[in-house]
Formats: sequence, C-alpha cells, structure tokens
Amino acid sequence: MQQITRDLAQKYAFDWRDTPLLTVQPGEPFEIQTHDAGTGYFKSTQDKAIPALRPGFDRTPPQANPIAGPVRVEGALRGDTLVVTVEEILVENQSWTAVGPRRGPLGESTRWPELSGEYTTKIFQHHPGPSGTNRDGTLIFNDRISWPITPFIGTFGVAPDREVTTSMDGQGEWGGNLDIRDAAPGNRLYLPVFHPGALFYLGDVHASQGDTEFTGTAAETQATVRLHLEVIKNKRLPGLRIEKPDSIICVHASKPLETAVETATIHLMDWMIEEHAFSPTDAYCLVSTCPDFRINVYQMVRIGKLSYVAGAEIPKRYLR
Repeated sequence: MQQITRDLAQKYAFDWRDTPLLTVQPGEPFEIQTHDAGTGYFKSTQDKAIPALRPGFDRTPPQANPIAGPVRVEGALRGDTLVVTVEEILVENQSWTAVGPRRGPLGESTRWPELSGEYTTKIFQHHPGPSGTNRDGTLIFNDRISWPITPFIGTFGVAPDREVTTSMDGQGEWGGNLDIRDAAPGNRLYLPVFHPGALFYLGDVHASQGDTEFTGTAAETQATVRLHLEVIKNKRLPGLRIEKPDSIICVHASKPLETAVETATIHLMDWMIEEHAFSPTDAYCLVSTCPDFRINVYQMVRIGKLSYVAGAEIPKRYLR
C-alpha cells in the first residue's frame, strides 16, 4: 500500500503548483501519517502556546496546521467530482489542547482571568480499547471524565482554482480547515475538482471535538489515515457534500453564521431536487417542517480569518 510518511506531511498551503507526493488509481487504498496541528511541538503540559516559542510562528501567516499532499488521482479533471472515502483513522497515544492570552473568544476574558492571563496546555492520554488499539480506545480528560475516541479529519481538500490558500485559515468550496466531525471513518466526502489529478491534501486529525470547537483547539493528535479516492466524471458541485450511512449533509463556510446556514441548506435542497426527485416546493417545505432536519455548527470560533462552518443534514429515509 502506498503511503505518505509523517516526515513528508508538513505542507502549510493548498498549492496547485506542488509536485504530487503520490499518484493513485481511482479506488486504490493508501495511507497518510499526519502531524498534529502543532507539528509535534506540544508534547507535555510544559509546552505552552506562546507564539515566540513555536516553530513557524515567525512567518506571516504562521506555519501551523500541517497537511500532507498533494495526492494525484489518475483521470481526474477540472469539472469532475472527487469522492473521498475515509476507511480508518488510527490516532496516536495522546492528544492536546491549548488556551491562553489572545487565543479564542475568551483569550481576553476579565471574568475568568486564568483564561487570558496565562498559557495552559492540557495533554490527554489515549487508552486502548478491547481491540488492544485506539480504534476503540478512550480519551482521558481527567481523573473523573473520559469518552470514546471519535477521530475525524480537520483539514482536507483539493488545490483551489487559482489561488494559494493556507492550511491554517483557508476555507472554500474546495475544502480547507473546516473541522467537520463528520469527516470520519465510514463517510464519503464529495469535492469539486479544479486541476488535473484533483491534487488532494489531508491533515489536522482530531481525537474528538465538541460542536463549534469553542476555544479554537480540539483534541489535536497525530494519526494514520487510510482512505481511497474515486472520480465522478463531468459532475460539478457547488460545494462540499458528505454522505453518511444514514444521512446526507451539505457544508458551507461563511460569515455571518446565518449565511453559512442558509447556503448549506440551499445546497442540500439542490441535492434533493437534482438527485432525489424532489420538487423545489417539497424540498423547501421539508427542511422547514421535518423534525429530523438538522443544522450542525461544526466550527464557529473567532480566530484569524476563519469563517463559520455549518452543515445542513437530512436522514436518507426521507429521500426514498
């Protein structure tokens, strides 16, 4: 099986000029070993998120949130759709999160000075599950709280049309730093293709995350991701789609949040109309009346240039 090793997973931009690290056939499984969002800097609670101490933070924009790629897919052309099937994510033995001055929405808090007056790094240990691995393992938050490891890919996408966009705050119809917890094993991601070979990138795995990623940092970890890519010819999408076993989701990143929500919902209606035989009237009324229609706010944090990421989701049982 072809593989991108962790030492090569240190790109900091989605750049159509990059030389592919791998070329794969449609449907061919391959692996990517990812760095965490700090490129290995955070190893213990003594490693603080002080910009002057972090490698790459002397650059503008900072070199943070590394990705691996690009991966070239044989036969993919502009105007096609790339289908990413996430087969497995195996995280390493710990993850981290960090808060402190000018980090996140409470980085200047006067109500809770400990959030803005000092830097704090928390390290979470991962305990293997019944399989003996972290596939079914547990994240230990503290001596009272733990939960199952629920990994997903935080940053993924294809090379944008013409621009070069950073992996830290780049977002668009092509993908980017979206922190979508549904970019997880067993699900399929649909992306528009802009360049020959698609030029796919991936990184920033999280061991778990709450909706909105409120502090701006989730349970950041290193991982090995196994996946395969396929191509739907001559099909151009308006933006990112996700197919889960039991539902479909359209995702949009924008500000203000209501723009992201409205656009994601319109894109979901388009999917229902074009591929599931809904009339525009029925699709419009369904998303307003169905008790199982959901808006997922995946990422909504005031950091840098990041937009807010919303997903409009409907169960497949309503599409039959």
